[in-house]
Amino acid sequence: MPGGAPAIRDLLASGTRSYSFEFFPPRDAAGEEQLWQAIRRLEPLRPTFVSVTYGAGGSTRDRTVRVTGRIATETTLTPMGHLTCYGTSPSELRTVIGAYADAGVHNVLALRGDPPRNPPPDWHEAADAPKHADELVMMLRRLGDFCVGVAAHPEGHPQSKDLELDAKHLAQKAAVGADFAITQFFFDARQYFELVDRVAAAGADIPILPGIMPVTNVRQIQRMAELSGAAFPEDLAQRLLAVEDDPEEVRRIGVEAACVLCDDLLDGGAPGLHFYTLNRSTATMEIYAALGLAARR
Repeated sequence: MPGGAPAIRDLLASGTRSYSFEFFPPRDAAGEEQLWQAIRRLEPLRPTFVSVTYGAGGSTRDRTVRVTGRIATETTLTPMGHLTCYGTSPSELRTVIGAYADAGVHNVLALRGDPPRNPPPDWHEAADAPKHADELVMMLRRLGDFCVGVAAHPEGHPQSKDLELDAKHLAQKAAVGADFAITQFFFDARQYFELVDRVAAAGADIPILPGIMPVTNVRQIQRMAELSGAAFPEDLAQRLLAVEDDPEEVRRIGVEAACVLCDDLLDGGAPGLHFYTLNRSTATMEIYAALGLAARR
């Protein structure tokens, strides 16, 4: 690919399992310092790629592009940029896509995205904004040599909950040029494998990376699960709530549960694991070590 960074599709096609990390853009200087501490601690694990998220309505666009560009130029990591199209005009999208390309970032996760929860007074939805992620996939394909990932939902998209329709939508994104997919986080391996089967039945042969969220703060993950539509297992919730005043014990239980899930996924043939780090490194490093993922690569 341009700039020498490998395409994620080629890394997945090589047959080597993919282990990747996701970060979110910092809100302030202290958050940026925490983010870079996590990046530097995780860099020696040699992940297949890392990604930086994009706020609802493009609210973190500039920080996302800046941080992703810094990863491309200041680390040995392969970065993937996020891009959402909700409410954003094609001309604005082309500007962001060009900024990624200028920063040497040619792996992009194309998402429809959501409206901002507390939009600034000057925010408005562009009348000609793309309505669906497949339109964004096609735009990226037209504008350059981009490797394009998309989202997948093991428990159904929170706005539809129609599992068969979601599978058809993912197959459509693959048909117009998506190279791979990354799932929303979940807690039951069966949900992932059922998704893979539904997508295959819909006619798509696309690598689907399962998203893993190690639980380090039970209340935070419960809120995120509610927003995303993920089912938080009652037995796990009760174990965590019983020790929620002991952060070390919460992390220990969360890491233990994540290790069981990861083992089930890898044993079942998943092409890799995508960790939602929440800009912290400890839990991810503990899972990596416990499962011996460096040796499995």
